[in-house]
Amino acid sequence: MPAAMGRGFLAATARCWPSGRPRTAIFEGGRRPGMNERVSSAVTPAAAAAPVAASNAPIKPPDPDLMRRFPTVHHLRAHARRHVPHFAFEYMDGGAGIDGGIKRNWDALDAVELVPRYGVMPTLPSVDVELFGRRYAAPIGIAPMGGPSTVWPGADAHLAKAAQRLRIPYAMSTVAGITIERAAELAPDVFWFQLYRFANNNHAVGYDLVRRADEAGAQVLMLTLDVPVRTTRSREVAVGITNPFRINARMVLGTALSPGYLRAFLTHGIPRFVNFASYAGGNTDPATVSKFMRSEQRGAFTWDEVARYRDRWKRPLVVKGILHPADAEKAVSLGCDGVVVSNHGGRQIEALPAPIDALPAVTAAVGDRATVLMDSGIRSGLDVIRAIALGAHAAFAGKAFLWGLGALGQQGPGHVIDLMVDEARAALGQIGAASLAEAPAVERRHPGALSY
Repeated sequence: MPAAMGRGFLAATARCWPSGRPRTAIFEGGRRPGMNERVSSAVTPAAAAAPVAASNAPIKPPDPDLMRRFPTVHHLRAHARRHVPHFAFEYMDGGAGIDGGIKRNWDALDAVELVPRYGVMPTLPSVDVELFGRRYAAPIGIAPMGGPSTVWPGADAHLAKAAQRLRIPYAMSTVAGITIERAAELAPDVFWFQLYRFANNNHAVGYDLVRRADEAGAQVLMLTLDVPVRTTRSREVAVGITNPFRINARMVLGTALSPGYLRAFLTHGIPRFVNFASYAGGNTDPATVSKFMRSEQRGAFTWDEVARYRDRWKRPLVVKGILHPADAEKAVSLGCDGVVVSNHGGRQIEALPAPIDALPAVTAAVGDRATVLMDSGIRSGLDVIRAIALGAHAAFAGKAFLWGLGALGQQGPGHVIDLMVDEARAALGQIGAASLAEAPAVERRHPGALSY
């Protein structure tokens, strides 16, 4: 629910109702370096020998009852459509234009075929993974998403808690509904922070957000490159999610007729861009803070600005939105530790290639010097293994977690993680790979692979 919805919505609804080797940074002794203490991205012999904390997440099957009711993410999507107000579903499910980019992402992933080898794998393999010197339970992450509390009030905290409990990366968006500090409390071992460009007054707001992320202990900083201009998402416009935002009667009625959503809304209140309240003069009014943000957020980072943030941030830094190997090369030349191959989930422009099709070329360019991640279109553990087979070190999902929230509320993120881990292990075993490291050696057919 956009923050500009305002206090009137609460009253209105109440009246109506009776988420080579890569460069890594290994932190010795568990100590996090500070902003003024640069950690080398390269792996030194001493660092390579340092122990990496093992995942605490046990490998276990998904909850039997939830598995029976929602055996795939697609089942969660279908239930979410019926479980939340229509405007909330359109927000979680839609993209740019007529969703052509979303369809391309899905079709491109479905087209990747993996050729199995049998007689080699008697048990299900482990899927734990090391990213930037830390051990995670699976190569699956929660992608940064703006306004997930539109989908389910309180969503940000539910995502953070599930990621911490099941030990996968949680990349919190700049425009999340909880503060940086709260996210670090809820997910201290898996917290990454994503930043948009706030360049006014020599990046005063952007630099201060990075300072706060550093002091809170965020392990990775993710700079988003792929939002150079504002875009129109037709499904959101059609249900009244516009800027400035205006409540309409259908939204009020839809919320009143969605009892689970309404209860969550009455518990957690109006979603707010809480990380910006202090910069807007301490004003927490959603409309005021939203207006302040629009005045501050202008375009996407330039390479010169990426270099400046690299100098300020001493822990692993990745850039998100890479679709061309030359851009990946540029990022690595500036000292970035990783890249996220992404088209913003098909939410910016429909003409972009699917990240899975760009992934092999990006991996060939920088995969032996940087950690290559991917998002956009990931709906299953099989999709994750497809990405791993084509060179990614991990894949992040967004809509899958939103569908989980829409279908199951606070239980949703955990069930999505359980499903994807279970599916990823099964996919590895099915193709005869004893570990994630063996997946790239599997024979595959990739008709959409891009050559540059």
